[in-house]
Amino acid sequence: MTDRVSVGRVGRPHGLDGAFVVERGSDDERRYRVGETIDVDGVPAKVVLSRRVGGGRRAIKLDRPVERGQELTIPRAALPPPDPGCFYVFELVGLRAVTEAGEEVGTVEDVLPGVANDNLELSNGPLVPMIEDAVLEIDVAGGRVVINSTFID
Repeated sequence: MTDRVSVGRVGRPHGLDGAFVVERGSDDERRYRVGETIDVDGVPAKVVLSRRVGGGRRAIKLDRPVERGQELTIPRAALPPPDPGCFYVFELVGLRAVTEAGEEVGTVEDVLPGVANDNLELSNGPLVPMIEDAVLEIDVAGGRVVINSTFID
């Protein structure tokens, strides 16, 4: 398990002041407050400007130049513990997906937001809704998620 967690990527420039749009950014506003430190490809940088732009996206400027596409990370220890029964996306990505009978059906590639609920995107294609009837168990320590087989077809 990594000790760093991605909170976005350096996106396209925004304005003439050196700011850029954060791609795939964290929903936690604290990550982008002026004065906060974010690592950019492993090198610390301080947020010197932060604002909302079109579509509610976040644009920030750091205290040094950065290249588009570089990863923004923070220490995992900086995250608050999730509520019981809740998980961070990075904890689910990579888990083996198995049916209640133990049959391997892929790995979790991503967690995609949906209108009514989030969905597990499995490596072999299906989207599995994150509802009690479909996701029977999440065992992060054991490296697996148990899926109701009726949701795999």
